[in-house]
Amino acid sequence: MALPMSQLILPAARKIKDVEKLMEMSYEYIVILDIHLSQLKPIVDLAKSRGKKPLLHADLIEGLKNDDYAAEYLCQIIQPAGLLSTRTGVIAKTKQNGLLAVQRMFLLDTGALDKSYAMMERTRPDYIEVLPGVIPHMIAEVRDRTGIPVFAGGLIRTADDVERAFGAGASAVTTSNKELWRHYEGKEAKR
Repeated sequence: MALPMSQLILPAARKIKDVEKLMEMSYEYIVILDIHLSQLKPIVDLAKSRGKKPLLHADLIEGLKNDDYAAEYLCQIIQPAGLLSTRTGVIAKTKQNGLLAVQRMFLLDTGALDKSYAMMERTRPDYIEVLPGVIPHMIAEVRDRTGIPVFAGGLIRTADDVERAFGAGASAVTTSNKELWRHYEGKEAKR
């Protein structure tokens, strides 16, 4: 499953109020971050009824253990468009179920980066989300070394941050910054 490359911003909702705002915006793909298990199905169903394709951050669902069984539940019962996770088992289950798999990669140090590269070779996610997304040369390196399209996320605060990420080769930028949602809404990639 491929994300349309024309969507520059992947708006990431941290609160139910943010999800409600996104229902009125033109973004097709949205990211749902912090959510309680009891709210999950109604929120995903609402988003889908409004023509949205929700991506769930599997690691941030309160009340649900982040393991292979949880991933199977999310894929088969909740049925989002895809899952984001740092865990290889979650990414593997997501891919087995034919959903969009986004592996999160934290740029902590060289050792963590090397481990992440080895993990990406095994899991082959559809996309890699590089965090923080404000290090352009690392976005380019991850994309070039893995051959997997990259999302830039984390600490993206300004339109200049977004543009630097795109200049480095990011396919999209994930952000919870509502000003950036509004700024980029309706703008398509000309890459």
